[in-house]
Amino acid sequence: MTLAEALHAAENRLAAAGIEDAAIEAEVLLRHVLQWDRPHLYARLQQEISPERDERFRKLIERRLAREPTPYITGHKEFFDLDLETTPVAPIPRPETELLVEEALRWAGERAQPLIVVDVGTGCGALAVAIAYHLPDALVYCTDLSAGALALAGRNAGLLGVKRRMRFLQGDLLEPLPEPADLIVANLPYVKTSVWDALQPEIRDHEPRPALDGGPEGTEVLERFLRQAPPYPKRPGLLLAEIGWDQGERLRAVARERFPDAHIEVKKDLAGLDRVLVIELAG
Repeated sequence: MTLAEALHAAENRLAAAGIEDAAIEAEVLLRHVLQWDRPHLYARLQQEISPERDERFRKLIERRLAREPTPYITGHKEFFDLDLETTPVAPIPRPETELLVEEALRWAGERAQPLIVVDVGTGCGALAVAIAYHLPDALVYCTDLSAGALALAGRNAGLLGVKRRMRFLQGDLLEPLPEPADLIVANLPYVKTSVWDALQPEIRDHEPRPALDGGPEGTEVLERFLRQAPPYPKRPGLLLAEIGWDQGERLRAVARERFPDAHIEVKKDLAGLDRVLVIELAG
């Protein structure tokens, strides 16, 4: 069997099971088995696949058919053009979260360096590592309740050469922070408990629920973060929080209550949905 035939067969199986982007998913898993990049694979599609590699590929496809997420199968996920390690101790980084990095870097680019940055609920460290990578003079604190997530974030920081400028603090939201910060970013749970059972099995059965379930309204953790936040940002300062598509009005009101003198807005994602709560404090 050629690589092209193996890839086509896997794609058909994934598509028949209702898995979206079956062609891309099959390709990613085959490249993981081969340890090849995309151009290398497509230049050699007529090459025979060895029995050993074919068996490995089939096993990975079986895992994907069982709805295990591809980033957990491969142990990798790209985020803001950086290759991150992913494991089930933390949620998988998602493209919409890159909007927080873009907003953070835009604001930071207008400020004198070095900055103190905090990533609240860091998970695998995607936000913290991306910001540290692009702000080479910044000191970045990462907080999380999960020791496993902090360890994963530390590994990602080490892989990308930014660990010496990062601090990993276990605790609730901003409570472990030892000093005020210029820039605070947060990707906290915002899924409503009532919709959990209806989520895709990739999320419901594999990603860590405490890192995604935001309570009955979906905003409980985010509201607690906003109520805890006022002592922590410097002036000038910026707070960014990822939010659910229907939570902008409610969270903007809470933010206004806690930061009455701030500029507050909600940024939309590429789909036109509420995505990032922005709280900007003047000096």
